Amino acid sequence: MPLSGEAIRMMNYVDDVAVTLRRVLALIPVLTPEERKRVSEYLRSSQPNAETVLAALLK
Repeated sequence: MPLSGEAIRMMNYVDDVAVTLRRVLALIPVLTPEERKRVSEYLRSSQPNAETVLAALLK
């Protein structure tokens, strides 16, 4: 069964998020421990997050 254009667009969005996360991973080594802590807290509290989206997709 072929994918709709909307499903393909959503998969492209996921690819964009993955690229962004790779950039974040690449920059982690230049952060101080305090900066790492702040960024990790910021990421943890961000909404919606990947787990929220995945749960919605699996309903």
